[in-house]
Amino acid sequence: MPMTQLPVRVPLIDFDPGFFKAIANMRENILLAIPAQALEQPIFSGRTMVRWHMIMEPVAIKRVLLDAVDDYPKSNVTKTLLGPAIGDSLFIAEGAHWRWQRRATAPAFAHRSVAALGPVMSMAAEQACTRIAAAGPRAVDLAQEMVTTTFDVIADVTFSGDDMMDRAAVHDAIEGYITQAGRISILDLLGAPAWVPRPGRADATHLLEQTKVTADAAIERRRDKGPRNVPDLLDLLLAAEDPKSGRTMTTSELRDNLLTFIVAGHETTAQTLAWALYLMGHDTGAQNHAREEAQQVLQGRIAGAGDLAALPYIRSIIDETLRLYPAGGLLSRTAQADDTLCGTVIKKGETVMIPVYALGRHRDLWEDPDAFRPKRFLDRKAIDRYAYLPFGDGPRVCIGASFAIQEAVIILSTLLSRFRFEAVKGRTPDPKMLITLRPEGGVWMTCTPV
Repeated sequence: MPMTQLPVRVPLIDFDPGFFKAIANMRENILLAIPAQALEQPIFSGRTMVRWHMIMEPVAIKRVLLDAVDDYPKSNVTKTLLGPAIGDSLFIAEGAHWRWQRRATAPAFAHRSVAALGPVMSMAAEQACTRIAAAGPRAVDLAQEMVTTTFDVIADVTFSGDDMMDRAAVHDAIEGYITQAGRISILDLLGAPAWVPRPGRADATHLLEQTKVTADAAIERRRDKGPRNVPDLLDLLLAAEDPKSGRTMTTSELRDNLLTFIVAGHETTAQTLAWALYLMGHDTGAQNHAREEAQQVLQGRIAGAGDLAALPYIRSIIDETLRLYPAGGLLSRTAQADDTLCGTVIKKGETVMIPVYALGRHRDLWEDPDAFRPKRFLDRKAIDRYAYLPFGDGPRVCIGASFAIQEAVIILSTLLSRFRFEAVKGRTPDPKMLITLRPEGGVWMTCTPV
């Protein structure tokens, strides 16, 4: 049967709570910066210390992300939040420095390269099944289980075969950084320079220092040994070369990009899978449909990269999950020139935000926007490209999008083919975003083998 109630939502408000209350709200959940009006209007403007604009109109979004992309670089707040962790890597670099990194790393994320990493994803899916089965009749927090599963994947495709890498320490350092540093500071909104200490962020940055040292050593060991017989992501990046300039990455550039891929490559996919399983636990009709598809295709085996085309409904579940619970629920840019969007004048230096969370639930862009309806994605041509932005768009579209989708479909289809999931009553997750949109409180399910 379908869900008897709408999936959980962020409680967006339709009034101005005042500056200090707004700051407190955003420190608790960044998505509380989005006003309820963003669900209905093409643009909504306001002011903290600087004027800001949220745009929900696809034509205007296309201008920011594609047509005038150089006029809308990543915001200073984004760089201040993530810079201490990932340096001037692909995610936050700008201009020529971004372009050469993108050109150099593109082959590592081409379809053939991503498909070759499928066996790692399949192995992680099988290990997840083993852990869940071992729990027996006890309820399992599938949110935590998905974090473990996707971290196994990203660790194996970055530092595979390196026994000197303490995976648990790397995971704990990254988790600590996200938890401590992912909260907006009033100093961020006041525009204070990055060198001004933010409470708690220095401690979070310190957590990553040893990880960076360890990663540098691992990169140098791999340089000395040469590539493995089956190249992993580190091998591909060590061999990466900008086709225009011939430039290759230094150890620090490699490390910062690897940390970027580790954070993005496991945190975002983990949360997407957790939310997908939450939705499956509340919609038995969709779950049964997906299980039938998975069992028919897999015939008892673990899913692999070659199965994706035969699993369209499970892919649509991932797409619909990303519409309702996008891992990156808010994109932020700083205008570098005066402009006009949706008839509103944008001044140089003002902040332009794309509230991806609200965009996916906008009343004018989606039919029954708060409902879980995966079949709407079976016809991709019917979806406005700039109404659905789980991976951004334009030249800065997420380079790892195909990696994430492949991993999510492999893991979800394998789990659904092996287990029936039922939600534990009274344990509804709370959608909260720090750096990614997490199901706070966990996704608690009883998992029955089928």
